[in-house]
Amino acid sequence: MNAYWMEAKCEFLKLARMRTYSVSTIMFPLMFYCFFGLAMGRQPLPGVGMPLARYALATYGAFAVIGATLYAFGVGVAVERGLGWLEVKRASPMPPGAYFLAKTVVSLAFGAIVVALLFTMGATFGGVRMPASQWLLMGGALVSGGLPFCALGLAIGSFAGPNSAPATVNLIYLPMAFCAGLWLPFEFLPQAIHQAAPFLPAYHFSQIALAVLGAPVHGAVLGHVGSLVAFTAIFAGIAWIGQAREREKVYG
Repeated sequence: MNAYWMEAKCEFLKLARMRTYSVSTIMFPLMFYCFFGLAMGRQPLPGVGMPLARYALATYGAFAVIGATLYAFGVGVAVERGLGWLEVKRASPMPPGAYFLAKTVVSLAFGAIVVALLFTMGATFGGVRMPASQWLLMGGALVSGGLPFCALGLAIGSFAGPNSAPATVNLIYLPMAFCAGLWLPFEFLPQAIHQAAPFLPAYHFSQIALAVLGAPVHGAVLGHVGSLVAFTAIFAGIAWIGQAREREKVYG
């Protein structure tokens, strides 16, 4: 247990001291929420039935959690793999799962921090009012929904090079966030995007968060949960292939 704790502690300190990660992960979602969620007023959105300040808590919360997990895994694993740090970890007596569990817990912790700040801004400046149970349920849905993107980030980090990993994450993360309706309400997007969105894990993630919020959603919540579970299994399988390839390079 001490090995797990120390690995998680070191991972948290590393990411907290890495300004390119900690500042961007926290500030970008807050900035976007200020510009769109708060500045656009409190009038109900057409076809949504609730103010954008409330609606955007779910979508920008999902955006924040996805970014925190993808960059921690996709970029972090690729850089550490390129530096040979994973080989050192494998040669050490540390439990094999401690490395990946620490990254999962810490990236979700950063996501939880941003979600808490978004909730505070929404309640303080956006006039968002909900029962305490609904705040907690939405927070839990947002943080736990980051698990599929931990697997996606691990898959990216297992194959991408240390220099190409940031660009690879951006090429996947930003278009996926837009097409999933995390920047603009999904109802405002073109019909072609509506047809492609079910193939994106971020779409199912946002629909679950919106359902907890009480906003209209497309499809059944259980269907979205099942889709995220399937995406997690697929990404984890791809990551396992990448990690197995790395072990073959080292040990033959």
